[in-house]
Amino acid sequence: MVTVTESAAAKIKELLAQEAEEEVSVLRVAVQGGGCSGFQYALGFDRGPQDGDNEVEMHGVRVVVDPHSAPYLVGSEIDYVDALMGAGFAINNPNVTAACGCGSSFQAKEDAEGEPAAAHAGGGCGPGCGH
Repeated sequence: MVTVTESAAAKIKELLAQEAEEEVSVLRVAVQGGGCSGFQYALGFDRGPQDGDNEVEMHGVRVVVDPHSAPYLVGSEIDYVDALMGAGFAINNPNVTAACGCGSSFQAKEDAEGEPAAAHAGGGCGPGCGH
């Protein structure tokens, strides 16, 4: 399903420790419609997996993906990058055919029905990216 790098796992553990009062135990990764390229990633903490979720545990962290998002995330790698331009999570997804310049949204190879996924008609980075 998805893999998690050691640096991402370390950051997830750090963030989970800060959320101890909320009783969260997993990172939920999802794909939602929107953004300037058709889809965008959503990452957040949850109390645990729900019925139908795909679950993986790597480097001591649990990651769950809902059944709707799973086809778009197969083979993806979750990484944490601390670079000159800023720090944050990066999802390296082999199912992406085009991405917004800011990297917050993407176009998938095909949607669940086998049709090409909708892309932002103007190309580039639109208002959904905050630029």
